[in-house]
Amino acid sequence: MTSTVYLNGEWLPADQAAVSVFDRGFLFGDAVYEVIIAYNRQLFRLEQHLARLTRSLSETGIQNPFGIHEWRFLIERLIELNEGDNQSVYLQVSRGVSQPRRHNYPLNLTPTVFLSSNPLLLKSQRSSQIKACSAVTLEDIRWSRGDIKSTSLLGSVLLKKQVFESGADEGILIRDGWVAEGTASNVFLVKESKIITPKISDWILTGVTRDFIFELCFRYGLVIEERDVSLPELVDADEIWLTSTTAEIRPVTELNACPVGTGNIGPLWKKMAAYYDRHKAELFSCGS
Repeated sequence: MTSTVYLNGEWLPADQAAVSVFDRGFLFGDAVYEVIIAYNRQLFRLEQHLARLTRSLSETGIQNPFGIHEWRFLIERLIELNEGDNQSVYLQVSRGVSQPRRHNYPLNLTPTVFLSSNPLLLKSQRSSQIKACSAVTLEDIRWSRGDIKSTSLLGSVLLKKQVFESGADEGILIRDGWVAEGTASNVFLVKESKIITPKISDWILTGVTRDFIFELCFRYGLVIEERDVSLPELVDADEIWLTSTTAEIRPVTELNACPVGTGNIGPLWKKMAAYYDRHKAELFSCGS
């Protein structure tokens, strides 16, 4: 069954949706995006995602086409129209169509708005159901505005290719000797029962799941620290986690083909994962 998408005011079968070849998102990657999860058809941390979308639009000078209530209506309607109790919603706003092609753009273009949804198979965060992942460190070759969730992802695409060629699951990016983030995730490490994550900068995206980890730490009394993290610290960590909207919290047990800590899923990850599952269950009555 073909899924339903939203494109510029219309609900369409996915295979019938099309944008102009002169859309600046297509020609230049002049667009921003968000990925939002629905558990049991209930949106998770929608306000935080829309706040980040608003910031990305503001930083790029793209007009925000909707207010928060309009966005909520569209996203909830999209979920209703598509299959799956758990869904991953993709939302993209480009600067719009501008012809002829040129780097400079006219003011007051009408943004192109696109939303789609896919069923998402989620496992419990319990360690018995989680496959630990491996990671490699890579030099960060992306542009210096990683704080904007832009569709200009060629750098990440090339880095991800290196990851797969190495046989690993994810790459942890290093810039000038300091840990940044994964190719599509935020990074946490544990050392002596303290949770540590790199502080936000122009080349690190403020992850919605990353912020949720902070909230859980404060709620359950876990020690967390946000600061610069060096590559040697990462290599010497007792545990490493990767967080993202769709993967939630992933434990890394191998870094650069060497074990992380004991080489097993760590005890603090198990504790945090249980808190994550508990919170989802509280919000949406999700069985865990």
